[in-house]
Amino acid sequence: MALKVELKPGEKIIIGTVAIRNGEQRTRFFIEGQAPILRERDILNPETANTAAKHIYFAIQLMYVEGTIEKHHQLYFEMVKDFVRAAPSATPLIAEINNRILSGDFYKALKAAKELVAYEQKLLDHVAGNGMANEQSGTGIRPDSTADTSGA
Repeated sequence: MALKVELKPGEKIIIGTVAIRNGEQRTRFFIEGQAPILRERDILNPETANTAAKHIYFAIQLMYVEGTIEKHHQLYFEMVKDFVRAAPSATPLIAEINNRILSGDFYKALKAAKELVAYEQKLLDHVAGNGMANEQSGTGIRPDSTADTSGA
């Protein structure tokens, strides 16, 4: 069964290792076969990967598009180790991402990495809102919750 893709004018998509940019009109096409596919809203580049979680997402994106972890695994695991050191409460999200990568399901690893990016933003917003230096000062934020204001 073919995958139907509709692109807005000027929208970009990656199919395999090729980036395609649509022209001036809305386009519809069908993809038959197996290839990594990323729509523009899911694509990061080195310039837009401007936080620790986005760097992790970008490394997974490269694994997904290239279909292999060999070229990126060392850097990926170094980034993950640093991220968990800074935000230990992200460990469950990181574990899910790692399991997806190790099972070869890079697309689901990307989806989980999107959750990591959102979680990182929640942490950054919390720190900025409370003037705290880092997560270890007791924010009480967990990947699937909001700030714990009960003091427990």
